[in-house]
Amino acid sequence: MKTLEQIERTVIRCRRCPRLRAFAEEIAREKRRAHRDCDYWGKPVPGFGDPHARVILVGLAPGAHGSNRTGRPFTGDASGDFLYPALYRAGFASAPVAISRDDGLRLVDCFITAAARCAPPQNKPTPHELQNCSPYLLDEFDALGKLRVLVALGAIGFAAILKMLQARGFAFEGPKPVFSHGARYRARLGERVVEVIASFHPSRQNTNTGKLTVPMFDSIFTSAREVLESPKKHAPAAGS
Repeated sequence: MKTLEQIERTVIRCRRCPRLRAFAEEIAREKRRAHRDCDYWGKPVPGFGDPHARVILVGLAPGAHGSNRTGRPFTGDASGDFLYPALYRAGFASAPVAISRDDGLRLVDCFITAAARCAPPQNKPTPHELQNCSPYLLDEFDALGKLRVLVALGAIGFAAILKMLQARGFAFEGPKPVFSHGARYRARLGERVVEVIASFHPSRQNTNTGKLTVPMFDSIFTSAREVLESPKKHAPAAGS
């Protein structure tokens, strides 16, 4: 089994998707005017968080001028500006603001990763590109042996979680999982039980339109905390 450090090194070196590497590197060269003085990361973005985490968040992909610039998931863009305060309020982050890889922010009992590790054009990785990235999520799941809650940030993150759990032999209890905000599903492998919680992605498109509000987002992490604090109590297997 690979360690998180080994996975991180492998992710950063990855060049499996020529289209994504070309796009991320082009953005890093050209930059956005507001960040013209920044040194862009421009490489695949590894996961970030507590190596003993019981909660994992799976998003879509690095933002062109967010994670692709800073090198850390959900750092430096509007999505992160919505996510990290929620994690802080729920006790999963040491601070409510994420600026750079060197800002001292720590995640507590939480790990953040994504279905795709390179910034894709129009935020749309192809199915083949997502498939190329899927082994990294499997490796992270294996390395984070205490995981109990898997939070999907968006439909693509949700699909990646389902595929990962099925690949590891987990079976879902109750109805077939369907993505909707706040839906919760339970999966089992022998005596091990994990819970999947679905959330709308904290993209500007969702937060600016009111599709995802602060109370809605906070409820996701309240649910995650409830699972962690109630070892013998699980949510219904059906989506809510």
